[in-house]
Amino acid sequence: MDTVDIIKQPIIHELEAFRELFVSSLKSDNPLLDNVLSYIKKRSGKMMRPILVMLIAKTYGVVDDAVNHVALSLELLHTASLVHDDVVDESNERRGQQSVNAVYDNKLSVLVGDYILATCLKHAAMTGNIRLVELVSNLGQDLSLGEVIQLANLSNKEFSEKDYFDVIRRKTAALFAAAAECGAVAAGASDNDVECAASFGELLGIAFQIKDDIFDYSDDNGIGKPTGNDMMEGKLTLPAIYVLNKLNDASLNELALRIRAMKATKEEILSFVETVKKDGGIEYADMVMRDYRNKALEMLPEYVPQNIRMALTAYIDYVIDRKK
Repeated sequence: MDTVDIIKQPIIHELEAFRELFVSSLKSDNPLLDNVLSYIKKRSGKMMRPILVMLIAKTYGVVDDAVNHVALSLELLHTASLVHDDVVDESNERRGQQSVNAVYDNKLSVLVGDYILATCLKHAAMTGNIRLVELVSNLGQDLSLGEVIQLANLSNKEFSEKDYFDVIRRKTAALFAAAAECGAVAAGASDNDVECAASFGELLGIAFQIKDDIFDYSDDNGIGKPTGNDMMEGKLTLPAIYVLNKLNDASLNELALRIRAMKATKEEILSFVETVKKDGGIEYADMVMRDYRNKALEMLPEYVPQNIRMALTAYIDYVIDRKK
């Protein structure tokens, strides 16, 4: 049994029903809208966040309709945010595939993103649980605020790990935290267990984002984004921040600010990438990521069923060992 099979094993039947719900939720009688939604469905990934909702729910209860609808709501919110992010970032690719705005155009992408967001809210309401609706709504605010903070950081003259973690807690970790928290709430877990689940999700999400940021320094075309892609968008992530603070070199700092201002050439960015790799940025980020992995597993109560504990352990190991 490979890692993905171990992750899915406790919810294999529930996941199949969820996939059917996901596919049916992204349909329209309008031919143009349905065409775009079909493209998005073809690009859908491994459903890692709905899987997390279901695994946590099964820890404390069962996977019922409320669990499925809140898992779908979160996945649709995530999908809508990616469609909008690609427009904001002017990205033509996501995970090695053409983005929606590259295939269609920005106007249509924004409108379709709005449609998916409305569908997300519809399924949140179908849970019949106002607490779940509030969690989904709060997540939408967090994701948007994370993007705003990231934009504001483009003019920041400091290279702060605190600022970096503030962004990824809202942009990425909040989604995993909400997935775990919603699973626990939908299953009727105690307040303490809900809090532990949310903390587990947040720590896992931080590890996930650090792994994504490490990918920016890889020259493996299979990852789905070119080397230095984040820096082309003015983003300095953990490996770079660590090396900048470690070396405190005036010329390197000046180049980093040029990267943030999106005034650096591709050659300058590639040179910066090599400096970060040479001076231990990747090793440092990997160490921090694995520390978050260990902290996440410590949040799981002792009474978590063994098959689900194995699945959640495999889940976070998959997150930090994935190749793209």
